[in-house]
Amino acid sequence: MVGVLSNRVDRADLAAGDHIYSWRTAYLYAHHGIYIGDTMVIHFTRAAGHEIGTGTFLDMFLFSSSPAMEEGPPCEKCGHLIKQQGVIISCLDCFLDGGNLYLFDYAVSPAFFLAKARGGTCTLAASDPADVVIHRAQHLLNCGFGMYSLFKNNCEDFAIYCKTGLLVETAFSVGRSGQLASLTAAFSALASSPLRFLTTSAGGLAVVTSGMYCVGRYVSDIGVRRDVIKVPVERLLEHWPRDVAPQESHQECQGNVAPAPQECHGDGDGGSVSESLS
Repeated sequence: MVGVLSNRVDRADLAAGDHIYSWRTAYLYAHHGIYIGDTMVIHFTRAAGHEIGTGTFLDMFLFSSSPAMEEGPPCEKCGHLIKQQGVIISCLDCFLDGGNLYLFDYAVSPAFFLAKARGGTCTLAASDPADVVIHRAQHLLNCGFGMYSLFKNNCEDFAIYCKTGLLVETAFSVGRSGQLASLTAAFSALASSPLRFLTTSAGGLAVVTSGMYCVGRYVSDIGVRRDVIKVPVERLLEHWPRDVAPQESHQECQGNVAPAPQECHGDGDGGSVSESLS
């Protein structure tokens, strides 16, 4: 398990199927992807050359260009593979864009999860086997991951789905992203300021606010939420919420698809039940 203080790892420690990320723009946000081996990463972007965005004035602060799409000579390793938008594949160097490499941690304990004060670095949910993770990522590279939404369907949502196969059912809530869950929890903690009447000291108010923040993060985690379902990647199109469903489906994804690896689903007693997705 990666340390509590830092999720930073060396390239030599990566394994195919790992969920990786790299911080951008003074640590304001992180870009996430799935490492598939041979120094290649599959990740989800908003539009041509843009990793994230809201389509509003907030893009002045959050906008980031995908390095593989910037002006200049294309990358010798992945330049010929880059699509204009959506789910793309690039080399690890282009994915990192000069930043450090971090590993997203799965199946952490509640204590470990709460000790990581910032979201978007770990989850209580368990990861599926690496071959299943890679199969999902490669399938979505060909078939897409719906419309990009910073709040419901972003790069972290993509990577978490590839790792877990979990999809949020409710249309009114945020997606699987721990970064957005932390932001929501922070606003909720501030909104809970009337709880200051429960304490008479600044220290007490800090404890109450911190407690609300931790509770908000915990109940929003994909490993705890009850509004999620396990969806095979070949059936993902049938379950998209209307606001992030792809405007047009990939024709090649509506025919026959390659058989999927066996997925393991918890049986509720700590065991597992294999289910074929083919």
